[in-house]
Amino acid sequence: MINDFFNILLPQGCLAVFILIQLLLGMFVSPRAYKYSRLISAIGISASIVLLSTVQIEPQYFGLRNAVMSDSYTLLFDFIILLCGFFVVLLTKNLITQRRQNAYTFNALLLTAIFGAINTVSANDFLTLFISIELLSFPTYFLIASNKGYYSKEASFKYLITSAVSTGVFLFGVSYLYGLTSSINLTEIYEFVAQHEPSLLCSFAGIMIILGLISKLSVFPFANWIIDVFKGTETSVLAFLSTIPKLAMFGIICRLLVFPLSNSFELVCTIAVLTVITALWANTYAIKEKNVKCILACSSAANASYALLTACLVSVYNLSAVIFYLICYVIMNLVVFAFLNITEGNGIGNQVEDFKGLFRKNHGTVISYVIGILGLAGFPIMSGFVAKIYLFSAIANSGLIFIPILLVLMLLTVIALYYYLKIILPLFDECDKNFAVKILKAAYSQKFVLFICTAVTMLIGIYPEKLIEICRFIAYNI
Repeated sequence: MINDFFNILLPQGCLAVFILIQLLLGMFVSPRAYKYSRLISAIGISASIVLLSTVQIEPQYFGLRNAVMSDSYTLLFDFIILLCGFFVVLLTKNLITQRRQNAYTFNALLLTAIFGAINTVSANDFLTLFISIELLSFPTYFLIASNKGYYSKEASFKYLITSAVSTGVFLFGVSYLYGLTSSINLTEIYEFVAQHEPSLLCSFAGIMIILGLISKLSVFPFANWIIDVFKGTETSVLAFLSTIPKLAMFGIICRLLVFPLSNSFELVCTIAVLTVITALWANTYAIKEKNVKCILACSSAANASYALLTACLVSVYNLSAVIFYLICYVIMNLVVFAFLNITEGNGIGNQVEDFKGLFRKNHGTVISYVIGILGLAGFPIMSGFVAKIYLFSAIANSGLIFIPILLVLMLLTVIALYYYLKIILPLFDECDKNFAVKILKAAYSQKFVLFICTAVTMLIGIYPEKLIEICRFIAYNI
């Protein structure tokens, strides 16, 4: 067990120590020292990122009686999750200032959710996976409710109900798979599946398991929470919600699709249908919306559906496309929510017309935001354009049967341009001289996240080859 800890669990152990520190400081330190809570979280996450270098990945390492594992695939996802966590911590300045009496508790919850996320990706049996998902989900309910008010409480409750139902569906599928294979270990289940003919019962279990996991991706039938949750949640928490849980869920879903659930054609068909329904709903619903957060909620659901469809068509090329797409997607989301975090801190609302004319006095921040939105829309030169081309080419290479689905998704991507442009065009409107345009004030930490992520978005869009090469290496060695 000591060897397991030093070979695979040092980053998780480091996060656990800093969670304990935050809880202890929350009990004994005066609320006037709230500013240090963000610093402690940033130090803890940075230390965990450094400790990733100690994780054994060659050869694959299985620890705690094969309950957890590490390889280059888990290492990459752990790094991206921790990096996103670091950026989210930098964006929490406004919320921490408002809730200073609960600053240490809030950061303890945030670190716990990140801890659950990296354990989710590393899980090698369903018991560890279930506990890790709950460690990710349970703090999220409180993080969503941290922005006090009716809408925040409603958002938290809806997320709780949806997660509870999806957890029941997940465990229902696991129970059937355990009945078939007499194991909850992913490696042992894969060996059983590889040695036996595909069965309808095994496909049914796989469908239930994946349905339970995709609730965090806001994919139908668990997409009903996304609009209300985005509308009622503070923007720094939204930055967390739109990146870290999605990375964790895609990390484990891709692994399940590649190994234990790889021989189920019924599962592929089910996911394909659900992703098309989600994409249709999200892109059409966003057209009539005027709330920026609601539009971004639809964007989140649509983008998750594109990636999930590609992931279920299992191949090295498809998996590398999904990994590349996720990296680009989370970086662009951080750009968008960093800008919204700044505007929210300056008292600007979330309606499209509230952003009218902001470019006139805020050139740098607005241009960064526009780059993030255009990246999500898939405009050329942005990383989102390369990611969508890579993703759609992966679907096209998966067989002629999926070409009609690809054409539908491409059409929906074109339709999505309308609501993405609807968000950014008011920024450049000519305002009446009597209309006072705010000069956006932002903390250095907020500007750092905004401009660094913008620069990375542009860099990947201009020179994607190196990152694509890394993603293909990771996909090949899963």
